[in-house]
Amino acid sequence: MKEVAIMAELNAANSGTYQFDDQFKINRLGYGTMQLTGHGTWGPFKDSDQAVSVVKRATELGINFFDTADSYGPWFADRYLAAGLKKAANRDQIFISDKVGQTRQGPSLWTPHGEPGYLRQQVEVSMMTLGLDHEDLLFLHRIDSHFPVAEQVGELKKMQDEGKIKHIGLSQVTIEEIKEAQKYAKIDAVENLYNVADHKDDDVVDYCESQGMAFVPWFPLNTGKLVGNDSPLSSIAAKYNVSEAQIALAWLLKRSPNILPIPGTSSIQHLEDNVAAANVKLSDADFEKISKLA
Repeated sequence: MKEVAIMAELNAANSGTYQFDDQFKINRLGYGTMQLTGHGTWGPFKDSDQAVSVVKRATELGINFFDTADSYGPWFADRYLAAGLKKAANRDQIFISDKVGQTRQGPSLWTPHGEPGYLRQQVEVSMMTLGLDHEDLLFLHRIDSHFPVAEQVGELKKMQDEGKIKHIGLSQVTIEEIKEAQKYAKIDAVENLYNVADHKDDDVVDYCESQGMAFVPWFPLNTGKLVGNDSPLSSIAAKYNVSEAQIALAWLLKRSPNILPIPGTSSIQHLEDNVAAANVKLSDADFEKISKLA
């Protein structure tokens, strides 16, 4: 970890807050559980105690927003998350976003399935696995073209009306798809691929902000070819005396107040490095320079 990044206290609260409802105001820098699985997001993580320890350490660092999905493992990430949160001193203040609607057939294989009965089953099983009586935020992991959006989102709305889901979200969607879903339920969040190297969904981010929706970028640390001795991203990181990953997260936090980054890791050292990004405050000039890199 670089020197400047650890001068201030390591706390996700330094990233600012986002208010989902009267009960939950969360710290914007969260944690995604996808890496707490085996190769290809399939099977158990190689060290279950380590997976649980990473979750527990995240809570100690002020992270109170965790993103998971039934398809991570499947189920294994949820189990580690539930075990880690049991040891958290502030369990009643932690907000979990979950996802249903993807089936798994093996490593790196994902098949959307949006049949309403299946979605309901997965929500019920997820709540049992996580030890919850409701979902704080439930994403439709993918819209399944084999079923009308009205049926898929409509089933989640029914469960919301039953008190089993507080907030409904969509994942990997266009503005047109969001607008279609809004006909059947209030959409409070969108989770799309978005990072410093790939921000083709700038229009979705802006639409979400205009609608008062959270935007959760998955794969937030894809610095890729932007890293290297001749890279502007690397030179900016050197200027702030922090890592490229911290600059990438700082860029997301500055991009829009509704962005909630969820960098995932199975390493406590990398977790702490990610949380340190909350202390990096980019200048407007550096933000614009980074925005032009992708």
